[in-house]
Parts: sequence; structure tokens; C-alpha cells
Amino acid sequence: MTASTDFSEMDNAGISKEHWKIMFISGMGFFTDAYDLFIIGVVMALLKPIWHVAKVEEALVESTALIAAALGALLFGRVADMLGRKQIYGAEVLVRAAGAIACGLSPNIWWLIGFRFILGIGIGGDYPVSATIMSEYSGNSYRGMLVTLVFAMQAAGLVLGPLFAAALISTGMSHNIKWRILVAFGALPALAVYSARRHLRETPRFLKAAGREEDESGNLRRAAHFNENEHSVSFWDGFHRLVDNRKLLMRLVGASGAWFLMDFAYYGNTVSSPLVLSALSADHTILQKTLTELAIFAVFAAPGYAFAAFYMDKLGRKTIQNLGFCMMALAFGLLAVVPNVEKLVYPFLIIYGFSYFFTEFGRIRPRSFIRRRFFPSECEPPVMALRRRWGSLAVSSAFLLSRFL
Repeated sequence: MTASTDFSEMDNAGISKEHWKIMFISGMGFFTDAYDLFIIGVVMALLKPIWHVAKVEEALVESTALIAAALGALLFGRVADMLGRKQIYGAEVLVRAAGAIACGLSPNIWWLIGFRFILGIGIGGDYPVSATIMSEYSGNSYRGMLVTLVFAMQAAGLVLGPLFAAALISTGMSHNIKWRILVAFGALPALAVYSARRHLRETPRFLKAAGREEDESGNLRRAAHFNENEHSVSFWDGFHRLVDNRKLLMRLVGASGAWFLMDFAYYGNTVSSPLVLSALSADHTILQKTLTELAIFAVFAAPGYAFAAFYMDKLGRKTIQNLGFCMMALAFGLLAVVPNVEKLVYPFLIIYGFSYFFTEFGRIRPRSFIRRRFFPSECEPPVMALRRRWGSLAVSSAFLLSRFL
């Protein structure tokens, strides 16, 4: 495949079967991320009585994967620019699968923390590459919807997680086996798309931006227009270009700041949902809490993603982000200031549910900031990686604060 300077056919194309295929392949990583995000709260509820986990250890289990995700995003995002998207696409799911399986075999809490670091490297590596591939293959008219649908695969993970957990908890199996199955199960969806990811063709936009061309065997070589001074060749070149370009740097700071604030609320809220729902009734069983979370995710979170995908190219990114963020702030504010709201079961659940709806509805904007109108193709994975790093730092802070406040 030769890098063409004319992408008009791709930009003007409608949605094809190939687009849906790429959306599913790319979205499976986000599905697994959401599954792990939910399931670790259930796992810790099962595990604490067995291993007598302290607060510090619990916070580390829940935050280590996200701290590692920051490193994984930087590493895989930059390597994707150096070697090509498809050259490493699939390696991150192997890292993730290995981490998930190893977590299920952990002999003690510190081994679990270490293996979740490996899992986090794979999770972080998926973010910049998957979203970039979908963006670069999409046409102008449907790019917003397709990129949103990639992220919306998280909704499926948030629903499947409590469904699988509830089914497993209701069995007579010992808790020591249940939690191991729950964490190891995350390897299956990752491995399911490994072969498909390895067989994807390189994106034409990357070939043009990197001065490369792809042969029939999928190998990349320098194209005739390759220029040593213009095309990035070292690990730090992409980051230097962002820092040296004030316009791109300001956009990156804005996108990263929005992601930091968003993830502080979203991930802290999701992983801590068993703790939040305990305010309704401390004597509820793990199964009852899991089913309550399933209802919230199915009734509020999943429709939020669907509405975002449907209206993304109609209302525009800015409108959706502003509406989502404002309504999130209102919902969290009501939960904070209404006296004894946790004792009013249905009002509490409705307000808490709407916080999820508008979280999913409004959180796509910072993540779809990588569109070509904002950042050139050669900078997309580093941009995505740096934003993911700030998001991971926000998540880690939220986890630690939720355990000690």
C-alpha cells in the first residue's frame, strides 16, 4: 500500500462492513478495561475477608493497574508512531491477557498488586492505538460516531461485569475460587481479537505522515517521499514536536486537563460504587449490591453511550461535553448537599444513575480530541498517551482518597 496524499475517497465514504469490523476489534480493549474497572471492586469485597487486606493494600490493588496504564500508554503510543500502528497492534492484548491470568494465580496480595501492574501496561497500551486506528480509518461524516462507539464498548463491559459476577457469586463455589475466575476472565475478550488485530492493514494516514509504504506481506519500508528531517525517527521526537509547537501544546494541556478532571470523578465513582451503594444499606449482600450496580449500568450508563454515539455528529463535541460535564456536576452536587439523601433509596438511585448517564454522554469529547483537525497523524498516539497518563494519575488519586477520607 502506497501512501497517497489524497484521502478524499476515504473522507467521503459511508460506513462499510470494514468500519464495523475495525470498530469491534478496536473496541474490545475498552470492553475489557470496563470489565476490569468494575470487577476489581467485587473482587476486593470477596478477597478482604480471606487475606485480611488493609486499606493501603486495597488502594494499591485498585490503583496500580491505572498507574501502570500511564506508562503503557506512553510506551505503546510512541512506538506506534515509530514502527506503525499495526506493527505492535496485538502485543498489548497479550500483555493484558498475561496480566489477567497471572492475577488469578496470585498467592498473596503483593503478588496480585505486581501482576495488576503488568495488566495495567496492557490496558494503557490499548488506549492510544485503538482510538487512533478507528479515527484514521473513518470518514468525515461518521468519524465522531465510530470513535464514540469504540469507547461505547465500555458499556458492554460494565453490563457484562456485574452479570458474570452475579452469576458466579450465586453459585456454591468458594470465594477464593470466585475472585480468581473473575480477574482471569478478562483475558478471554483480549485474546479473542488478537489474530484480527495482527491482520489489520496499516492506516493510509500513518503511511503518509511517517513517509512509509506497505508491501503485500504487511512489511513497512521507507517511501519515496521519506525525509529524515521531517519524519520522526527517535522515541522522543513526537513528544518534542508537541512541546515545541505552542498551539498543539495548548490543545494538549486543555484536553489533558479535561481528561484529568473527568477521570477523577468517573473512575473513582465506578470502582467505589460498592462503597457508595453501601450507604443505602450496609447489610446488603455482595450479590444484592452487584445486582443494584447492574441495574444502574444497564438503565443509565449504557443509554448514555448510545445517546452520545447518535448525537456526536449532530450536536457536536463541544455541546455534548459541556452538557455532560454540567449535568455531572449537578448530580454530584445534589448527592453532596441534600441532607440524608442516602436514606431516600429511589431519589438516591435516580440521582446517582443520572450522574452515570451524563458521565458516559459527556466524557467522549476529551478523548475524541485527537481528530486530525486538532493534531496531525504523527502526533496522535503521543497525544492520546499523554492525556491517558494524566487520566491515570487522576484515577489513582481518586482511589487513594476514597479509601482514606
